[in-house]
Amino acid sequence: MGFYLKDPGARIDYTVDWAAGYLAGDTIAASVWIVAPEEPGGIAVDGAASEAGRASATLQGGIPGHVYRVTNRVTLTSGRIEERALSIRVDER
Repeated sequence: MGFYLKDPGARIDYTVDWAAGYLAGDTIAASVWIVAPEEPGGIAVDGAASEAGRASATLQGGIPGHVYRVTNRVTLTSGRIEERALSIRVDER
């Protein structure tokens, strides 16, 4: 999806707009956010929400110089499972 920069002290919301060409009449039934790698002091999901066509997560932390893959996996009302990933590099700003 995209490459983003994040300060380790920032607490930022990220959103995936699934309605922009992915859902084809479906809606989101469930949404989960996965961070890789999982490590002490790494990026953590501090909260998540979803509505019919969008899913969002609040991310915090991270180790400067590290790059994280943050994946949003949704289950749609039709039963399909889709994923979109963000690459986030943590840097002091």
